[in-house]
Amino acid sequence: MYKILRTYSTNEFIPSSEFAKKFNTYLTQIKDNRVDKLAILKKNKVEAVLISRDEYESMKEALKELETKKILQSIQSGLDDVKNGKTHSIDKLWDEL
Repeated sequence: MYKILRTYSTNEFIPSSEFAKKFNTYLTQIKDNRVDKLAILKKNKVEAVLISRDEYESMKEALKELETKKILQSIQSGLDDVKNGKTHSIDKLWDEL
């Protein structure tokens, strides 16, 4: 799908054991926009990222718009192929199969 390179500040890295102990504290930080995101670490590797609901909804909407744009570009490309005669009959397709 889409890969997005994200950078983290030092205060955004949280070991999973600490996150579990202080869940409400970290949730409040996210809800109050004191941090944009929290990277949850397990064995010094980011395993999950906590973001606010608003940020999630915004990202989801942006992804939907990108996917819609990609679909529309694909449709336009197909229509251009038809317009420019870059098509084959169904009979030819079945013969090739």
